Amino acid sequence: MNKIACQYTIVRFSPFIETGEFANVGIVMMASKQRYFASKLETQRYARITRFFEELDRKLYTQAIHVLKVELERLHQVLKAHGFDRRFKANDVDFAQQLFAELIRPRENIVRFSEPRIVLAENPKEKLDELFSYYVERNFVTKEYIETRLEKGIRKWLYQASIGDRFQRLAVGDDEYEAIFPFVEQVDDRPVKIIKPLNLAQEKPSKIIDHGNLWRSRIEELKRRKRLPGRVLFTVRGPEDIDTHRGHAYKESLDRLQNAGVEIEPYENKEKIIEFARA
Repeated sequence: MNKIACQYTIVRFSPFIETGEFANVGIVMMASKQRYFASKLETQRYARITRFFEELDRKLYTQAIHVLKVELERLHQVLKAHGFDRRFKANDVDFAQQLFAELIRPRENIVRFSEPRIVLAENPKEKLDELFSYYVERNFVTKEYIETRLEKGIRKWLYQASIGDRFQRLAVGDDEYEAIFPFVEQVDDRPVKIIKPLNLAQEKPSKIIDHGNLWRSRIEELKRRKRLPGRVLFTVRGPEDIDTHRGHAYKESLDRLQNAGVEIEPYENKEKIIEFARA
């Protein structure tokens, strides 16, 4: 099957012009010769975006995306009138290219577009979904990758509080069993305190439960061997939609960890985490 040259742009939400920070929130794609124009925008799971721009009212995002969605639908109708509607024999390719260029022209708006890119695709719809998964949903990001980023945040906070040197990455356990924790404080070469960032925001409830159970079982095994320090804190990031099956799985995982003797704080509670580390 012949591949089609598709032009696409990444939609970016950039509410603070002063800093230039942005989040990828959608893809717009066009193959003018094949009369294809489509877009995919993040309209459901946008907690990552509102967390990143935490000072912002989330309504600003939803309203901006709604306005863009309406505009893209309008442009699609214009393209249909100039040949994208397959009922017409003629197709004004040059007009379509000009319209696409005008859409993505740099403006001082909170919704912006990347430079146009070209990708070859056998099926433009499938390629649009693939690009959305990569650039917006970041399907390459694993739970290990996320937890590494959470660790970097905790480490930065500890050093800002001038107590970073008290903690180190360390294997806790004995000759038969051990688990590695990113932040372990020792006194006389014995672990006395642990801080462990934990990501429980996976897409599927079963993944949330599995990951929570993995760390609960490690905690219980260390406790059974009398190798668990007296205080263990898990700084947890969970799903935004806590009233769903994912939210129920998250709450269940937290309950099991607490029953195993783990203290829990949401990752965002910086002051509480520092307070635990100082104690």
